[in-house]
Parts: sequence; C-alpha cells; structure tokens
Amino acid sequence: MKQLPHWDPDNPQEWADSGKAIAARNLCISIPNLLCAFSVWLYWGMLAKFIQKLHFSNPELFNFTFLNSGQPYEGDSYRALMFNLPAVAGLAGATLRIPNSFMIAICGGRNVKFMTTLLLILPAVGAGIALQNPNTSFLTLIILASLSGVGGGAFSSSMSNISFFFPKRMQGLSLGLNAGLGNAGVSVMQFLLPWIITFGAFGSLGGDPYTIGTGETTKSIWIQNAGLVWVPVLLFLGILAMFFMNNLPQHKCGPTPVAITKYLWLMLLGYIGATVAIVLLLTPWGGFPVLLKVLIIVVIAATTTLAAMRFLTPGETKANLQNQFAIFRNKHNWIMTWIYTMTFGSFIGYANAFPKLIDDVFGVIRVSSDGNVLAESIINPAAPISSSYIWIGAGVGALIRPFGGWLSDKFGGARVTHWDTIIMIGATIGAGYYVSLASQSATPEQYFIPFLLIFILLFATTGIGNGSTFRMIPIIFNKEQAGPVLGWTAAIAAYGAFLIPKIFGTQIKGGTPEYALYGFAVYYLSCLVLNWWYYARRNAEIKC
Repeated sequence: MKQLPHWDPDNPQEWADSGKAIAARNLCISIPNLLCAFSVWLYWGMLAKFIQKLHFSNPELFNFTFLNSGQPYEGDSYRALMFNLPAVAGLAGATLRIPNSFMIAICGGRNVKFMTTLLLILPAVGAGIALQNPNTSFLTLIILASLSGVGGGAFSSSMSNISFFFPKRMQGLSLGLNAGLGNAGVSVMQFLLPWIITFGAFGSLGGDPYTIGTGETTKSIWIQNAGLVWVPVLLFLGILAMFFMNNLPQHKCGPTPVAITKYLWLMLLGYIGATVAIVLLLTPWGGFPVLLKVLIIVVIAATTTLAAMRFLTPGETKANLQNQFAIFRNKHNWIMTWIYTMTFGSFIGYANAFPKLIDDVFGVIRVSSDGNVLAESIINPAAPISSSYIWIGAGVGALIRPFGGWLSDKFGGARVTHWDTIIMIGATIGAGYYVSLASQSATPEQYFIPFLLIFILLFATTGIGNGSTFRMIPIIFNKEQAGPVLGWTAAIAAYGAFLIPKIFGTQIKGGTPEYALYGFAVYYLSCLVLNWWYYARRNAEIKC
C-alpha cells in the first residue's frame, strides 16, 4: 500500500476500477493533517492575543524587554511587539513552503505528510510548556513560532501531492476540498482555543492557571492548553498518514529511511532561509521604511532558500530539483504567483492578524468624547467580545474555497477570478473605511458590526479566489510543471501570513490601520489587470 506500482488517474478504466478509491482515501487523510498543520502554524495570532490580555490585566505577566534596552514595552508598543509572533510564524511557514514545493517528487507524499505531522508536535509541546511560565523570554516564543512554520510549509507539499491523485477534470474540486477544509484549521483553532483555555484540561501536566480580573469578575485561564491540545491529535494523524497514505510510482523517493533523510535535509535548508529572514526582521534597521524592509526580507528569505537548495543538495536530488526549477523560466509562473498571492496571501494574512486587529481597533479608545486625541489610549469597556467572532471569517473563507473550485470547473477559473477580484477591492476599501471611523471615535464599537460583515465578505472572496486561481494552474501548465507551480505559488502567497500582520502592526503603531487596507486594495487592482489581460479577455494569451 505504501508505494503504488502504477498510477494514471486520467485513464477512465483505471480510475473507475481502483483509482477513485485510492485517491479518496489519500484525500481524506490529507485534509485533517493539513487542518492541524494550519492550526498549529497560525495559533500564534491567538496566543499573542491571550498573552497581551494577561499582560494588560497584570503588567508583571509576560513583561517583555526584548531588544528594548532592558525597558518593558507599554501600550501600542507592546501591541506592535506582539504582532511579531504571528509574523515570525508566517515568515517561517512561507519560507518552508519553498522546499515543500519540490518535496513530493523527491520524498514521496506519504513520507512527507507523516514527517510534517510528527514535527508539528515539537512547537505544540513547546508552547504548552513555555506558556506555563509568565517569565518566559520573548526569544523563546520567537523560536517556538518559527518551529510552527512546519505547518505552513505543509500546504505546498500537500497540494502538490493531491494534484497527482486526481484527473484534470476534477482538479478544481479535489484541490479545493484539500485546501478549503485544510484551511478551515484556522477557524477550528480560533473557535477551539478560547474554550480549551477555560479549564484544566490536562490536569497536573497542564500546570497552574492564570487569573484575570478582580472581585466577582475574576476567572482562571490556562493559555498553555492552546498548545497542548494538538499533541494527541497530531500523534493519531501521523499514524494514519504512515499506514494509509501512498507514495506514487513517478516519485522516485526510495526506501522510507532514505526519503525521510532527504525530507529532513530539505527542511534544514528551508530553515537556513527562514533563520536569516527572522534575524533580519528582529534586527532594528534605524529609520529604514518598514514596508520596504519587510519586502526585502521576503526576497532574501526566498533567494537564500532557493540558493541553499540549488547548491547544498546531493547530486541525485539536485538533478530532480533542476528539472522542477524549469518553472522559473515560464513567465506565467510569475504572473500566477502574483495573482494567487492576492487570494491565499490575503486569506492567511487576515486570518493571522484578525484576532488582534479586532482588539486593537475596537477594544481601544484613542479619542475623547469631544473629538480630541488622547495622550495615551485606554481600554474600551464596551469592546466586542472578539472570541465570539474571530473564527467566522476564516471559516467562511476556508469552507467556500471548494465552491470557488467548482465554479471554475463550470465557468472557467479566469472569469471567476476576475469578478471575485472586483468584489475584493470594494470589500477592502469598505473595511478600511470602517476602521478609519472606529479609530477616530470615542465609541468605536458602534462600527464593529458593519466592519465584521464586510470583512466576512472579504474572507469569502479570498476563499473563492483561492479555488479559482488554483483551478487555473493545471490548465495553464503541463502535468510536469503544474505540481511544482502549485507548490511555488502557495509558498510565495504564504508570505501574506508575515506581511499582513507586520503591516497592520506598523500602521496601528502609527495610528492609521486603515492605510494598510487601502494599500491592499491597490495591489488587488494590479491583479485584476493582469488576470484580465493574460487569461480572461476575449483574445487572452491563455483562456482558462
């Protein structure tokens, strides 16, 4: 069962006889593995929210002085610092997607899924232990956030793997199910964690609770449970991947120990690029523009990782990589990377930033009732309970993704992407408008519901666009290039999980979070033009 002797899903007879059942089994195991990978990768947005809440309730808890001359952070400076945790996880995960883009042909799908799930236990256990100590250093949390990047990298290998199991006519739906239900891990995590931290789920292994509030409002929380809860689930899913998934015959991965060794080596190369990028991120650049800094870091992370893969791999693996690197000579790889980043990059970036964004915009009052800017922001006593809402957007975006793939199978991916992008632009501008009103109001909570509804629409458009753009790729590229392109575009798009929290953090510190959303709308406009010119117009170069 581990290595299939033959595989051709586009052969109708073979597909009907055995192919359909094999593909369905691999997809059904792939989905929950990817769901947990997303959960562990992106729970740092939630953990940052929990840590921040504890700190503002009791400044002695998690009172970080990281790179601040030994001085503790206060107010919006602390809020901006905490955005580094989801940003680092996003940066590591996106960078690790680069080796994952090419890993299936080298290591085999079953082997990659097993090892990815196994490695995710490290940051889950680590966070569960570290968060039991309120004096844990910020650097420790940074290291754990980077280890969670394994879950981000998993998306590229998972999507590349599933693309080989299904015939072309089913690529939109199958990839949409894998990605959409896998992406739902973000929503599942955001729904689960506010509940699991409210009781001692792990007894003495979970440590002592923290206390929030005073008097009758006092309550105990175990934020360490947010890491520990994934450990038994990951162990079970790793066993399923090892014993019930398959490697395909066209992937010359060799014996399992050899394949796992190649996997670990490629992951190490990915972490070279990720480490360089994280060090650059955390190093002060003086007055250098922050947006330009994060863009440079993305370029350095990607090029360092590709260079490591190009020059630091054994001969046989290097030859395989060079064959797959042919995608970089195809202009449509770069065009689709730009367009797909709009959809998945936005989904993953907004999901990563959303928990804290709500608190930082609607949970804080920066303007007095007479319209004057306060010298120091204060907590909004009427703030919305963000845990009741944060999971909705990511859930909608994830669950609607298969619908985007289905629509594209029926009407064409480029056409669906075109109209979806137009709605994205309008929704982003609308969300920015309500953020602007909230930031300038003494009662920001009055703008929360319209903001939330527009943002849910924005999440929905990212999900539909995810499905439609991924449907375009197998049409634009041949079978040999489609898998690597799917992985590569997903890798670069994942930098949205780094860029968007950093951009929001910078703009919140500057008092203009709406500028971030307006800037994203301009970028979406460029994607609209590219998609129309190359794929959607009447005489497009490639109609898809």
